[in-house]
Amino acid sequence: MKIIVTGASGLVGSALVPTLIAGGHQVTALVRRASRHRPPADVTEVEWDPAGGQLDAARLVGHDAAVHLAGEPIAAGRWTDAKKRRIRESRVQSTRLLAETLARLQTRPRVLVCASAIGYYGSRGAEVLIEESAPGNDFLAEVCRAWEAAAEPARAADIRTVHLRFGVVLSKEGGALAQMLTPFQLGIGGQIGSGKQYMSWLALDDAVGMIEFALNAESFAGAVNAVAPQPVTNREFTQTLGRVLGRPTFLPMPAFALRLALGEMADALLLASARVEPTRLAAAGYEFKYPQLEGALRHVLHK
Repeated sequence: MKIIVTGASGLVGSALVPTLIAGGHQVTALVRRASRHRPPADVTEVEWDPAGGQLDAARLVGHDAAVHLAGEPIAAGRWTDAKKRRIRESRVQSTRLLAETLARLQTRPRVLVCASAIGYYGSRGAEVLIEESAPGNDFLAEVCRAWEAAAEPARAADIRTVHLRFGVVLSKEGGALAQMLTPFQLGIGGQIGSGKQYMSWLALDDAVGMIEFALNAESFAGAVNAVAPQPVTNREFTQTLGRVLGRPTFLPMPAFALRLALGEMADALLLASARVEPTRLAAAGYEFKYPQLEGALRHVLHK
């Protein structure tokens, strides 16, 4: 297949593109600025400007599928009003531009796989959350609702559209786990706040596997929870990570200190509780590469 990929240089995209190429696919990476170095074989770069509404539709003719992963990182820097605006607009504007452009093509891709997030559900304690659960009402929930709604032009043009609501992607190359490693390796890691909040996670390999599955599963459309089948509390995550690293985990991070340091982001990302189950993936027969946390951590950390 010829596959369009946005966010190809991000945590998930940088793992997805080589996998697609190894599978015999051709990749067109939408980039805001062309690379200084020659892109890999079987990768074509096309520049676009989501904020300015600029994307040359002619460069997208002849593609079979699109994977949309682009968006402002949410865990980098304090959430000022300007940062929150970038988080929202980078997702909504880019999704709408891509969906509208694909919808205008005479010959359209068969499928559009869009990233979303379990932030859609907000913080819900120990409530079990499935794809049909109601959305939350905080900032990230509102962003996710608008993000998914922005793909409507593709759906209206009969492009099969899948929203993968990703949980915490585990990789030592980036994301939440990479930020945790230094204090844990120094023996000063510990649970966050009460430790009772649920973390819904998945290994990076499964994030890539779920995208491939969504590209090929013709019956898949709409929202799909992209998480492992065993969510854990933050206390369980902390203990498991300490065991894998062979380090103690007795220094908790108080909630008030996190709020003082990070503001709103602390409640939204570190203290929020989302107990999400991958109902649709399991029912469709997706085979999880790393269904259990300890095995996933040992894999990504090479332990």
